[in-house]
Amino acid sequence: MKIKRSLLEMLLIISKENHPHEIVALLTGRKGVAEELIILPFEGGRSSAIIHMEMLPLGMKIIGTFHSHPSPNPYPSSADLDMFSRYGKYHIIVAYPYTMDSWRCFDRAGREVRAVVVEK
Repeated sequence: MKIKRSLLEMLLIISKENHPHEIVALLTGRKGVAEELIILPFEGGRSSAIIHMEMLPLGMKIIGTFHSHPSPNPYPSSADLDMFSRYGKYHIIVAYPYTMDSWRCFDRAGREVRAVVVEK
C-alpha cells in the first residue's frame, strides 16, 4: 500500500485538531495509492467513532478507512477489526501524539502491512 505524503500529513493534523475525540473517514485513490480523504457524517467520542456509510455517494470507490486513537496505541480494537472487514482493503490508525511515527496500516484481517509514503 502507498499513501501520498500530503494525505498522511492531513490525517495527522485532523487527528491532532480533534483530540481527545476519535475521528473516522474513508480513503480513496488510484492504482493502490491512497490519495484523498472522504469525510462523511460521523459520531466521534473519546473511545469510539461511528461513520454513517449510508451517506457514501453511489459508485464511489473506497480503498480503506482512516481513524484516530487518542491514546498512544495504534493497534486495532475489536470494533476496528469489524469495520476493517467491511470497508476497503487498507486501514490506517493514527495514534496520539499524531506524528509520522505514531501511525500504522492494516489489512482487512487486522494484520499490519507496510505502507510506503510517496510524494506523488
